[in-house]
Amino acid sequence: MNIVIRADSSIHIGTGHTMRCLVLARELRKNQHSVSFAIRVQEGDSVGYIEDQGFIVHKLPSSKVNVKPMNSLDYSAWLQVPWLLDAEQFIEKINKVDLVVTDHYALDYKWQKKVKSELDCKIFAIDDLVRHHDADLILDQTLMRSSDEYKSCNANILTGCDFALLNPLFSHKREFTLENKALPHAHKLLISLGGIDKDNVTLAVLHALSQGLASKPKVTVLLSRKAPHYEQVKLFCSQNNGWIKHIDFVNDMAELMLAHSISIGAPGTTSWERACLGIPSIIIPLAENQLTISKNLVKARAAILVNRQDITKNLIKSYLKLIKKWSEFRQNNLKICDGLGVYRVVESINNLLLSEKNKLVIRSASFEDIQQIYDWQCHPDTRRYALINQAPCWTEHQTWMKQKLESVEDYFYIIKSCKKDESVGVIRLDRIKKAEYLVSIFVSPEHYGQGIAKWALSHIDNIHRSVTLHATVLEDNIASQQLFISANYQRVSADTFVRLPII
Repeated sequence: MNIVIRADSSIHIGTGHTMRCLVLARELRKNQHSVSFAIRVQEGDSVGYIEDQGFIVHKLPSSKVNVKPMNSLDYSAWLQVPWLLDAEQFIEKINKVDLVVTDHYALDYKWQKKVKSELDCKIFAIDDLVRHHDADLILDQTLMRSSDEYKSCNANILTGCDFALLNPLFSHKREFTLENKALPHAHKLLISLGGIDKDNVTLAVLHALSQGLASKPKVTVLLSRKAPHYEQVKLFCSQNNGWIKHIDFVNDMAELMLAHSISIGAPGTTSWERACLGIPSIIIPLAENQLTISKNLVKARAAILVNRQDITKNLIKSYLKLIKKWSEFRQNNLKICDGLGVYRVVESINNLLLSEKNKLVIRSASFEDIQQIYDWQCHPDTRRYALINQAPCWTEHQTWMKQKLESVEDYFYIIKSCKKDESVGVIRLDRIKKAEYLVSIFVSPEHYGQGIAKWALSHIDNIHRSVTLHATVLEDNIASQQLFISANYQRVSADTFVRLPII
């Protein structure tokens, strides 16, 4: 299928929108889709970088007048031209397309409606602001966002950090994070306040650390050459190179983050990256649209908020608090995001483009599912082939399931039928050791023989592709043994099977 992504980056917008779209584009390309970008040429854009990644960029002409936003909420200025002109120029560039992805605060339902009508395509809108869209699929990866907030849109809605568009390297590196549960004595601090940081908050943070800490930690500063205050920051770092290291670009952000235990950064996609790796952080909002993320991260006790006007007064005491309560903050971060969001989003896109309304979906289990799962667990047909014959008592089940739901290492999914809007089974991944999990699956007895278990194993392959999965199946459970064989698990003994990572 032919997919075009409409997103911009600039000195005013920053690079976050195009970077998360690039993560999505790479995964779509792996799924054999043709993917290109449509970007308006302007100061601070990412055209060259995206082309270097092997993607065609349809360049929309730069505005004759450089429009400067009046404030951080002046999104119409991000577009540099009226929305109708942008839509017309986009349509002129794009002859045939199956799906248009929009990730732009200046493009809403009016732009989408015109493009959808003219190009006869589907629309996938990526948003963070709960706006109205004329789209077939909507993603808002904001922490604690609810699909009900988009109920006015007639679309399939993906909300929350389960769908955060992170580079798959983060889910790989998370397996290393889960092994390291203590703050290193010689911890390292990462400062990353966006690719642009037009207000030079980075330098304010460095001054506060320099003046407020007698014993300096090892600090890495990430700031790109496109930042207007790049030279000032670079000079300060070189003058303090005994404890500060500056880098302007990194190919593997996950590897860089993994080398650090604490971070000071802006809210946004990097918040979900830090959460995936369990890195406690001080967050400094740089724009009005980051306030919701900041509030929710504080509510989840995953970060400490410091407003930029309070850096001198509050940064050091916040840093010391973060160190003191590091383990608690780490655990809360790990609960937020597992780094597998891009796989989940691509599955939704594939279903949309194939014009198939999924009969089945998988969602994360919740406390509301405890009773239903207990009823299934106690059913004689479920116990017949269970590894433990005796059904648990209600109290044991409650305790066990609550522990599973609170775990940051295991996965507990409900298989749901969309046709009848009912839960039809369970599939779990229990962590054995780094990058290895034990898979358990059972289907509601009234739904046996419908191919649900086979579908669920295939879905798990699409999402948890980089880990090894083990299964234990009793010898006399012939149907389940055949299920795992048909799902490309290798038999390693009479009752054990393994599925190696999928490249």
